[in-house]
Amino acid sequence: MQLEYQQEEAVIRRRYRLVLAGMFLALAAAGLFSFAIGYYPLTPQEVFQAFLSRFGAAGEIKPQAVTIFWSIRLPRILSALFIGASLSVAGATYQGMFRNPLVSPDILGVSSGASLGAAFAILCGSPNWLIQLSAFTGGIAAVAFSYLISRKSAHSQILSLVLTGSMVMALCNAGVTMIKYVSDPNDVLQQITFWLMGSLTKTSMNSFSWSAVPMSVGLAIVLLLRWRINLLTLEEEEAITLGINVRRLRLILILASTLLSAAAVCLGGMIGWVGLMIPHMARALVGVDYSRLIPASAMLGALYLLLMDDLARSILSMELPLGVVTSIMGAPFFVYLIIKRKERD
Repeated sequence: MQLEYQQEEAVIRRRYRLVLAGMFLALAAAGLFSFAIGYYPLTPQEVFQAFLSRFGAAGEIKPQAVTIFWSIRLPRILSALFIGASLSVAGATYQGMFRNPLVSPDILGVSSGASLGAAFAILCGSPNWLIQLSAFTGGIAAVAFSYLISRKSAHSQILSLVLTGSMVMALCNAGVTMIKYVSDPNDVLQQITFWLMGSLTKTSMNSFSWSAVPMSVGLAIVLLLRWRINLLTLEEEEAITLGINVRRLRLILILASTLLSAAAVCLGGMIGWVGLMIPHMARALVGVDYSRLIPASAMLGALYLLLMDDLARSILSMELPLGVVTSIMGAPFFVYLIIKRKERD
């Protein structure tokens, strides 16, 4: 019996390594392909030469190719990769913590809080870096508010978090609606609406670098604790008997997931459905073990959002908002999940 288990585990590990290797190769190919998307396509040779230009060894290359590489394409591609990985990992983590496969990263109001912070900063005429900071602060504050209120509830912590998150989400959405109502329709309202639709058009190396720090911290924490998420999928009493401080572990993972979600939203705006869809796709590839699911979700999410961004800026002559494209892809998938669960029940 033990021999059969070891053989089965070896097969699973081998398949897992092959899946990750395939995702890595697909990421590399998609990243190189993404440099060729746009009004000024870059060939692989120009990409290589533009990269070496920073180190003084580029050879003959047009100055505009170097500018497009470092100022437009590279920050946009890196932003898509990090945002996709962050939202996917946050979604998988929340689904494990709440033991619900239909949970998304904004369940505690992080996206709504970030939207309120960004809308307020845009209303005040703030520069782009302050809008980004305000969105990040708003997302963190919304989740902190949800968590602190849930601690006072007499119900279970999971139920309390869901209820308070819904309440905070509604309040923040009402705040965004009020700001849009009093905004100048010829200028400010358009900026707020464009930000809420989600886009990577205005990303730069500075904005990416600022958001990459909290996203990297959040990813590192979840990756280090990924095997413990399996214990949170058990009943709370059962996890406690295994020696796990459930409340402290849940708080750490909420903080890490909030860093991921808030940083992703403040960099790219409202980009929905990624955190809901990708963990399900990753489960179909590597199974339900979170020690394997988290890395697979990160790589698959990065690949997915990079391809969606390529689609957003190439499907029409004008660029589509990235949030609109992901919503078009995500809504049918959500309906599929609901139907699938009903058939299973």
